[in-house]
Amino acid sequence: MVFESLSEKIQNALGKLTGKGKLSEKDVDAAMREVRLALLEADVNFKVVRTFTKNVKERAIGNEVMQSLTPGQQVIKIVNEELTKLMGEREAKINFAPSPPTVILMCRLQGAGKTTTASKLAFNLKKQNKRPLLVACDIYRPAAIKQLEVVGEKVDVPVFSMGSKNNPIDIAKAALEHGKRHGNDVVIIDTAGRLHIDEELMEEIEGINQAVTADEVLLVLDAMTGQDAVNVAQSFDDRLGISGVVLTKLDGDARGGAALSIRAVTDKPIKFVGVGEKFDQLEAFHPDRMASRILGMGDVLSLIEKAQESIDAEKAMELEKRIRSAQFTFDDFLDQLEQMKNLGPLDQLLGMLPGMNSKALKGLKVDEKDLARIEAIIKSMTKKERQNPEIINSSRRKRIAAGSGTSVPEVNKILRQFRETKKMMKRFSDMEKTMKRKGRMGFPFF
Repeated sequence: MVFESLSEKIQNALGKLTGKGKLSEKDVDAAMREVRLALLEADVNFKVVRTFTKNVKERAIGNEVMQSLTPGQQVIKIVNEELTKLMGEREAKINFAPSPPTVILMCRLQGAGKTTTASKLAFNLKKQNKRPLLVACDIYRPAAIKQLEVVGEKVDVPVFSMGSKNNPIDIAKAALEHGKRHGNDVVIIDTAGRLHIDEELMEEIEGINQAVTADEVLLVLDAMTGQDAVNVAQSFDDRLGISGVVLTKLDGDARGGAALSIRAVTDKPIKFVGVGEKFDQLEAFHPDRMASRILGMGDVLSLIEKAQESIDAEKAMELEKRIRSAQFTFDDFLDQLEQMKNLGPLDQLLGMLPGMNSKALKGLKVDEKDLARIEAIIKSMTKKERQNPEIINSSRRKRIAAGSGTSVPEVNKILRQFRETKKMMKRFSDMEKTMKRKGRMGFPFF
């Protein structure tokens, strides 16, 4: 879970304040000591930690909190606001050029997943009705050009390359002209990474930037490297003047040091975060939503956006009709499973629900293999069995279990749960019809 350890410690520290009717300066000091330690353990820059806790304390011992009927909740509100401010306050979007194409220059050290991130960004922009072009300017790393071509094909985005024997600056200039001719309104340039920051790397990227005048210079950083990521960002910004940061592997970073430090140290926004390996798991970074998740308040807006992107509205309406008429079948159930899988990993989805804080999620095992087993069982049924489960006798259950690689008790369990779900749906449907009928007869609903 993103920020798991940091989230748990901050919530524990602030939780000690919420049960108190009145707060003293001593109470606030004790909580801030715990918060300070949690942030330092999360590898947040020590200057950032000092400023953050100072700002929170100054506001927390003011009249706004001390005279409040719920002082603990007021402190949490202040921490939420200060965390949001620390990470940039609002979403920083791509600055699209007034006259296309918009040129995005991607840079990084080796190991940050820049080539994959470039293709994820292209996929993200395609969803915004853009026509991106990927440009292979990494001529040094073996198979880098081939890798970009492969991932470009997977996201259905064209890749411009001139092989590994041409100068990256010449490739970038030729790609820009190619993009203009072929109607590409975004040109994403994938440059070479290095094991460390060196003069040759910087001169080459500076040369590319000058040749194409990039509208965005995005630095790709591995979130799991913590303070090292912040130091790299500062070095690149000093030489190149980056416009933003893309943090990869945020889903594997339980600490959060990089995400909480970069904006404050470099004054450069985090524009995107990688939360998984799939191409649709590069997301816009929302500081306010991330602060809410750290404090266990959920992220309902992101959950709604995911649902809107992944769930077919027409299918949802058709399903509603089927549920109302008690015609819900295993085919409908299977369709719902497919759409739910498109929303992303279940533990990430649960982390977006209000109240599902680190403490609530601790020890909760979300085994997606269970969903795979259910899917296998349903797919092992015949079309007739999925439409009419009542015909599934003992011999059919044995066949379904063998076909799905499960056991007869597991098949029985799914059939039993399906029957109970269908009964519940029918009760709700009957209740709704009764209430509507009473409403027409002039009776109140309650």
